Formats: sequence, structure tokens, C-alpha cells
Amino acid sequence: MKYWRNLYLIVFLAVLSISSVAFIGTGGNKNDYYVIIKKSDYSLTVYNRNHVWIAKYPVVFGSKDLGDKMVAGDRKTPEGIFHICSKKVHSKWCRFLALDYPNAESYAKFNERKAKGVISPHANIGGGIGIHGTWPHEDFAVDGYQAWTEGCISTKNEYIIELYNLLPVGTTVIIEP
Repeated sequence: MKYWRNLYLIVFLAVLSISSVAFIGTGGNKNDYYVIIKKSDYSLTVYNRNHVWIAKYPVVFGSKDLGDKMVAGDRKTPEGIFHICSKKVHSKWCRFLALDYPNAESYAKFNERKAKGVISPHANIGGGIGIHGTWPHEDFAVDGYQAWTEGCISTKNEYIIELYNLLPVGTTVIIEP
């Protein structure tokens, strides 16, 4: 009887450690994970380096218009390939994973749009885009798909804590339409 109880305990702990390993610690390598945000699905999905699905979270953005960010202040979320460039505990939004927007790809699109007259020649590109939580006790904004940010990606506070603990600086974040 004692043998079976100990065996059960060992198996249980092994399964538990395998299933929760993704959410332990912050010492990972920037290439251990990557993130795909699909604006059309209001989703953020984390994959490991072997392209295995790890977790999927609901997200919201700044504008109901899910088009690409054009200029500073349009509240749209930029599309492209970015990287987490810093992380911090945030007084308003729980945690903040800053993205390297604008990057070279962003500037190229922005300057092309200026050259074609799509946006004003005096327009600014903007910045300060990241992934963050909600105001305290306002996770319902995510449940209700409320567009409330200035162009950032927002998820529930419990989820941003998981992401903050899992994803190291340098992690690739792909934002798709």
C-alpha cells in the first residue's frame, strides 16, 4: 500500500512539473518562446522554440478598427515583427512588456506611406507600444472586447503576470491582422 501511494505521488509530481514548467521563473533564453498576436481573433498565443503551442490568451486593442497603426495617436496596434525590449511592474496595468516599436520595418512602412501621400508629411510614427494588463479590477474589459488602449495589447492581469514571468526580454512578438 505504501509503495503504491509513493508511486502515485511521484507520478503526480512528475506530471505536475511537466505541465507547469512553462510558467516557472524568468531566466529563459529569448529564443525559448515566441508570441503570435492575431488581431482578428483577439488572441495572443505563446509557442515554444519547437513550435509547440504553450498557451493562448484573450486580448484587446486600442481601436475597433483593427487595421495597421498609421500615425501617433490613432490608437491602432502596429503589425509586424517586434521583440520585447523591457519588462516592468506597472502601477496602472499590473505588468508591462515593452515592444521595440517603432523598429526598422515600422519606419519603412511609415516612410512609404508618407511618400505615397497616405499620411501627412508632418505625421509622427508614435511609440510606447507594449503588452499589459488592465486597470485593477477591470478584467471585464477583455471579456467584453472593449477597445480601450492607446494602441497597446491588453489582457487580463492574471495572464499578464504569467506572460511576464515566462517571456524574457528579446522574445519575438509577431502581430498579425
